[in-house]
Amino acid sequence: MKIGKLEKVDIRQLWIGEASDFTPWLAKKENMELLGDEIGIELEVVQQEKNVGSFRADILCRSTIDNHNILIENQLEKTDHTHLGQILTYAAGLDAVTIIWIAKKFTEEHRAAIDWLNKITDDKFNFFGIEIEVYRIGDSLPAPFFQIVSKPNDWSKAVKATTQSQELTETKALNLEYWQAMKQYLEDKGTLLKQQKPLPQHWTNFALGKTDIYMAAVASVRDGFIRVELNINTTNAKEQFRILQSKYEELAAVEIGDKIFWNELPDRKVSLVSLEKSVNVADKSNWPEQHQWLLENLEKFDKFFRPKIKNL
Repeated sequence: MKIGKLEKVDIRQLWIGEASDFTPWLAKKENMELLGDEIGIELEVVQQEKNVGSFRADILCRSTIDNHNILIENQLEKTDHTHLGQILTYAAGLDAVTIIWIAKKFTEEHRAAIDWLNKITDDKFNFFGIEIEVYRIGDSLPAPFFQIVSKPNDWSKAVKATTQSQELTETKALNLEYWQAMKQYLEDKGTLLKQQKPLPQHWTNFALGKTDIYMAAVASVRDGFIRVELNINTTNAKEQFRILQSKYEELAAVEIGDKIFWNELPDRKVSLVSLEKSVNVADKSNWPEQHQWLLENLEKFDKFFRPKIKNL
């Protein structure tokens, strides 16, 4: 078998200018998916060249999991102090934001600076340092590659955020450990599902490709169940829920399970579709089986509902 040689390509051969070439390329849906796959967040572009004070961030996105702001700053050269100052300005000018700094090369000083920012800030802020590289094999088309050089420590941030205001209760500590274990389980299984960072709460969200429509896994220590949910939390949630139910309720029972439950929740903004299983959430020895059940049904929900909500 012949094996090709991986050849590194100068990124300036693909993108001459940051604002004129790279930013519009990155803002395309298929390229945002590449970046989102690398950092584990589904990204939905809101605006290019977003004003933040007297500066302009290259791309403003939202996370489809929890709708929080994500700002992307691009640099087709080695990192410098000017861009570091800009990302600090963006962080100061926005509430609850994730900053992604993409550059050709990160110096050790700037990588250490991103590590430090993740260490000293609470869970409202997340900083990613990502190097962009391009490769080809022989005469193949050049392929971009996003390499993370610095990222948030989800576990320590979740604990820090909670303990700043109060000590973790026994149940909250168990919730945090449960979702951390599930995240590791999903990583080991290699699923394409994108989970929010583990937090000390009884649910965790998963992206479904559209802002304000997402999946959730729920684990109730008190009531003894785990549940998979489709949450519709848009401004016209009730109308969208009825459309889905009228068209797909019978098919969902066949493809997902006959115990699937459709709940419009008329007194609340959100409507949901769910599937539930009775378990002992506190039994850690049973967690792999619970996580397997959640994974299987989250993937069923994703496969069934993603193409249908895309056209809502």
